[in-house]
Amino acid sequence: MRKECRRKIGKSFDFLVLASIAIQQLVLPASRANAFPIYAQQAYKNPREANGRIVCANCHLAAKTVELEAPQSILPDQVFETTVKIPYDTSKKQILGSGKKGGLNVGAVLVLPEGFKLAPKDKLSAELKSKIASVYITPYSPTLENILVVGPVAGEKNQEIHFPILAPNPETDKRVHFFKYPLYVGGNRGRGQVYPDGQKTNNNQYLSSVSGKVVNIEINEKTGTKVSVQDTNGNNSEQLIPAGLDLLISKSDIIRVDQPLTADPNVGGFGQTDKEIVLQNPTRIYGYVAFAFVTMLTQVLLVVKKKQFEKVQAAEMNF
Repeated sequence: MRKECRRKIGKSFDFLVLASIAIQQLVLPASRANAFPIYAQQAYKNPREANGRIVCANCHLAAKTVELEAPQSILPDQVFETTVKIPYDTSKKQILGSGKKGGLNVGAVLVLPEGFKLAPKDKLSAELKSKIASVYITPYSPTLENILVVGPVAGEKNQEIHFPILAPNPETDKRVHFFKYPLYVGGNRGRGQVYPDGQKTNNNQYLSSVSGKVVNIEINEKTGTKVSVQDTNGNNSEQLIPAGLDLLISKSDIIRVDQPLTADPNVGGFGQTDKEIVLQNPTRIYGYVAFAFVTMLTQVLLVVKKKQFEKVQAAEMNF
């Protein structure tokens, strides 16, 4: 019965994902990058590959920094906060799918240990609720509640993404133990250079496919720029460059194969990092506190006893 329910839930999730993709393609045809997390969720069962790389790096090819803040230790059933920092220069604009310039978007994926999951809203503090009000956090899939995804969202207001996490309890979840666990995070800013189907986006530097002389440059704001090159044998070849890219060549220039025809439009990139967190046993903490108290008490008694001994010794010497 449980397997049948899980199968039905899985089918429902897949239907919702496919419907979301279809809606995005119909409503937002110029912003294909918005569907990247959904495409990744469909293409990869787990976003962290066997070699440790997070799959976002397959499309976001430039390397950038990302930071992860999390407590060193937490208790069972405790709600704690992890913060993913995705810094970038907000004055920079990225090239959109339409060829126009716009602000950068950001996204993040947080891979938690098994048993950890997104904290329910009824357990969040008012402060934490206000921090996550502008983002929508979802599990990667129905079977991977310990992997959370955010984005893409507006980068100017979300360079710090907060994840409220609920720690498991080893007494009720036998998969979990009081242990040190790793957290993995990946964060990207801006559009990728490759679509999930393997095709290049317009967020790339375009290179010449032939050597020769540039005989004509035809610019069209909608379809792009058509560059005509005549090789040494007098044969003409044309190369179409998407709209919005800045040309580095002019008419009558002599170019060679693989020479850059445009400036590199990419201002974003992807980065990943990790951190360790300890699921602490409360009994151990109580034991440590008791040990520290007893140690402090014995030290105080030792000092008091020493003072008493010195007073007695001084009195005997005066007598």
